[in-house]
Amino acid sequence: MADSSFDIVSKVDKQEADNALNQARKEVEQRYDFKGTDASIAWSGEQILITANSEERAKAVLDVFQSKLIKRGISLKSLESGEPTPSGKEFKLVSSLKDGISQENAKKIGKIIRDEAPKGVKSQIQGDELRVSSKSRDDLQEVIRLLKAADLDIDLQFINYR
Repeated sequence: MADSSFDIVSKVDKQEADNALNQARKEVEQRYDFKGTDASIAWSGEQILITANSEERAKAVLDVFQSKLIKRGISLKSLESGEPTPSGKEFKLVSSLKDGISQENAKKIGKIIRDEAPKGVKSQIQGDELRVSSKSRDDLQEVIRLLKAADLDIDLQFINYR
């Protein structure tokens, strides 16, 4: 019998992220507490640029965006935000969406699998994802349960389970 396997990835649905950003932009334009604050949120290349006339307003716009991401099923673990920085008369906050598993995190996940998963489970790093294989499907289910319980700072999805 052939080995069963699955892939561990960390991907963000760009369309859903774009929809969340557009919803946040519309809400910021319409909400009364943002009137006259020059608050805005927009894509700047691959990053998200938030501008407002005060640090608190910039953080409030980020909070609106985060709530829209959650409603669209995107984990906040994949959002990386800086602190608002003054730029002339306004404050700018730059955020980005993390896509893919870094080598450092891939090694960390591989170590968890080696140390805590049932024997016979193998993992290998393939670019920005991991392939986990085993003869037993039950062992693979155990690995998924183990990684969901682990407190990692990235959002993981388990795909291509066969």
